[in-house]
Amino acid sequence: MAANPWFSWDYVTANWDAIRDALVVHASLTVEAVAIAIVVSLPLAALATRVRWLAGPIVGFASTLYTIPSLALFAILAPFMGIGRAPVLLGLVLYALVILVRTAVAALQGVDPAVLDAARGLGYGRARRFWTVELPSALPGIVTGVRLATVSTVALVTVGVVVGYGGLGNLLFRGFQSFYRAEITTATVLCLLLALVLDVLLWLVGRALTPWLRGRAA
Repeated sequence: MAANPWFSWDYVTANWDAIRDALVVHASLTVEAVAIAIVVSLPLAALATRVRWLAGPIVGFASTLYTIPSLALFAILAPFMGIGRAPVLLGLVLYALVILVRTAVAALQGVDPAVLDAARGLGYGRARRFWTVELPSALPGIVTGVRLATVSTVALVTVGVVVGYGGLGNLLFRGFQSFYRAEITTATVLCLLLALVLDVLLWLVGRALTPWLRGRAA
């Protein structure tokens, strides 16, 4: 019986180009999807905070999207957008929006009303109040949402293999087809490491953007 180890450096070195390319695709899809979702979710969250009756429909619609199984969503998008990067990216953006909209709305609604009243008393207009008071106060909650969306997206990218563009998911799928354990383990470990690295980077960004919280903790 041929050896079938759970990990093999020989496999990694012999297939490094393919592994690296899959990792780059996986990372770029994750970063791009989350970045687009951030750009879309913040205005939606701000709108839901300004117009209170819109909060329910916006959050409800976003939550409904998350009930669609990822395999089904990618399969539905494929006939309209073709096979490859586009349907995977759109699907990832939609799923990231679910998390980001909900956390951003909660973070903005959780800003201390006394702080907002003080800003109004100082003559701050809506735009200035949002950028200099509400958004900075909500940043910890928003960053938490971004971290959660990023880790979730790393996992969801693998499902993109259903339309031929799953990054490390392609290696997983091929490994399961041939039951080659080293390929499965390599792809799994790299997914975990990618999620960990991105999460740590976002944690550091969050700390850099909220220096007042460090001072408060001290």
